[in-house]
Amino acid sequence: MRPVRIAILAKAPRPGFAKTRLIPALGADAAAELAARMLRTTLNAATEAGVGIVELCVTPGIDDDAWAGIDIPRDVEITTQGDGDIGARMARIARRADAQGEGLLLTGTDCAEMSPTLLRDAATLLDDTDAVLHPTLDGGYALIGLNRHYPWLFDDIPWSTERVAELTLRRFAMLGWTVAVGRMLHDIDEPPDLCWLGAPMLEGLGLKCEPA
Repeated sequence: MRPVRIAILAKAPRPGFAKTRLIPALGADAAAELAARMLRTTLNAATEAGVGIVELCVTPGIDDDAWAGIDIPRDVEITTQGDGDIGARMARIARRADAQGEGLLLTGTDCAEMSPTLLRDAATLLDDTDAVLHPTLDGGYALIGLNRHYPWLFDDIPWSTERVAELTLRRFAMLGWTVAVGRMLHDIDEPPDLCWLGAPMLEGLGLKCEPA
């Protein structure tokens, strides 16, 4: 059984930089506050899952003023995402984990249902499969788990479209990998997505959802 690393890709929760597609509905400050809360939720879920090292992959670098005042648990490793599109950034993380002999759970900070249980279950699935994928309602995925690295997996994917999960699953099949597909999840990207946050977080932010 390989040790499993949880890597979280995160933008600094800075007004005008994070959750920009929500700014027309919430304003830049409220969108950034939502991003900060979802970052904390994801970090807490990853550390409480207890499956292995937690790595926060940030942009911009952690020395940037945008990260001032953001509380990151002391035992979380911090790395910089680096250049390139999201595929290139994810590929670097996957390659590094594989070189270190680790399985990988890779996620962002946008998932409404992120929890320690979800991450533990995904890590358990990696005991018997090459990959795990939790698709999202918009056609992407909120979590990908890998027991090996193959660069082509992340190349030339039309990111932020409804085809991301479909094409990723097709590539798993072409590689002959075994895959466990988890339940559908929901990313919070557009104003109608706010409904998936649940009442406690919405009320805490003083927000209301906007049903489609």
